Amino acid sequence: MNTLNNQLFADRVNHVPKSFIREILKVASMPDITSFAGGLPNPLLFPVNELSKCAEKLFRERGVEVLQYGASEGYYPLREIIANRYNEKQNLNITAENILITNGSQQALDLIGKVFINPGDEVLLERPTYLGALQCFGMFESHYREVSFNDGGLDIDQLRIELTDGDVKLFYSVPNFQNPTGGRYTLENRLDIVNTLKEHDLVTIEDDPYGEISFSGDLFPTLYSFRPDKTILLGSFSKVISPGLRVGWIVANKEIISKLIIMKQASDLHTSNLTQQILYEYLTKYNLDQHISQIRKIYKNQRDVMFEAIQKYFPADVLYTKPEGGMFIWLTLPHRFNARKLLQLAMNKGIVFVPGDTFYASKPDEQTLRLNFSNIPENKITKSMKILGELLNT
Repeated sequence: MNTLNNQLFADRVNHVPKSFIREILKVASMPDITSFAGGLPNPLLFPVNELSKCAEKLFRERGVEVLQYGASEGYYPLREIIANRYNEKQNLNITAENILITNGSQQALDLIGKVFINPGDEVLLERPTYLGALQCFGMFESHYREVSFNDGGLDIDQLRIELTDGDVKLFYSVPNFQNPTGGRYTLENRLDIVNTLKEHDLVTIEDDPYGEISFSGDLFPTLYSFRPDKTILLGSFSKVISPGLRVGWIVANKEIISKLIIMKQASDLHTSNLTQQILYEYLTKYNLDQHISQIRKIYKNQRDVMFEAIQKYFPADVLYTKPEGGMFIWLTLPHRFNARKLLQLAMNKGIVFVPGDTFYASKPDEQTLRLNFSNIPENKITKSMKILGELLNT
C-alpha cells in the first residue's frame, strides 16, 4: 500500500501525542473487561426518557426550526439559562453575551488555543493535568511550565517562581475535583492564586466540568469571580446530563468572546442546533438541581466503595486521594511498582485503568495511576479492587 510522504503532513502533527485514554477505551469496550480508564459518567443516570420527550416535542412543534442552521454563538435562550445559573449560584454578573456554546468543552480548549497561542508561547499547567489539554495546546506548539498540584490546590511558592522566571501567556487550571487527581483548590488557595496572578499579565483558563458534582453540595467561588477580565471559564453538560450531546460553553468578556466566535465560525459554524434546543427544553421542563443531587449521592457511594476496597486490599504504603466530588481517585504506588507494568498484569485479569504518566507535560511519575469510579457497578468495584490488591501484594 502506498503511503504519503511525511513532508506532506503539517509539523504540528508531530507535536500532538495520541490520547492513551482513547486508545485504551478500545480495549475497555471488549466483553468481560472492567474499565476504570475512561472519565465516563454513569449511563444509568442519563435522563433518557426526559430527553426523549423533549426531542419528540421539538420535532412535533418546531421540527423545521431545530433542523436548520443556528447562530455561531449558540442558541440564545440556552445561553440565558447558563448565565442565570451562574448568577444565582456563583453570584456572577454575566449575560448571554458573555457565553459561547461549544461542541463540548474540548472544543473550547481548541478555540482558545487558536486565539491565544503562537508557536513557542508558554502555557502554565498543573502537575499533573488533564490529558486533553496537553493534546490540544501541544497542537499549537506551545512550551509548558508546570506547578505542583496537591490535596489543597497549587503550590503557591512554585507558582510564583514559574510566573517570575517565564513569560507565561496562559494558565490552565481545573480547580474543582481535578482530572486526574480528584483534588480541589481550597478557598484560601484560590485567594492566594488570584493575588499572585494579579501581579502578572496573563489569561487564566478555568476548566470546570466537575464543580457541581460536589458530594457535600458546597460550591467554592470561581477564579473567574475574582478576575473576570482575564479569566476564561469553561463549563459542560457532559458530566451532569450527557456527554453524547456534546454541549459545552465558554464564559469570558465580550472582547474575548468576539474573537472566539470567529474561530468557531471557521471550525464548525455552530454547535448542533438540535441538541442545544433539546437541552433548553430539558432545562425549562425538568429540575437540573434535583438530577445533580441524585448524581452526587450515587457517585459518593461509588467513591466510598472504591475507597474502602483500596483500604482493605491494597498494600499500606499505597497513597491515594479521597476526593470530595467528581469521578476520580488518584493513586501513588511505592517505588517497587510501575503503573504500566501493573496495567499489563491487570489486563490479563480483565481490568484496565490509566497510568498516571500520561497526565504530565514532563518528567512523568511512573508510580501514579487514575481510577474512575463513576461508571462501574459497586459489586464490580469491590471485586476488581481485590484483584488489583492481589497483584500489588504478590
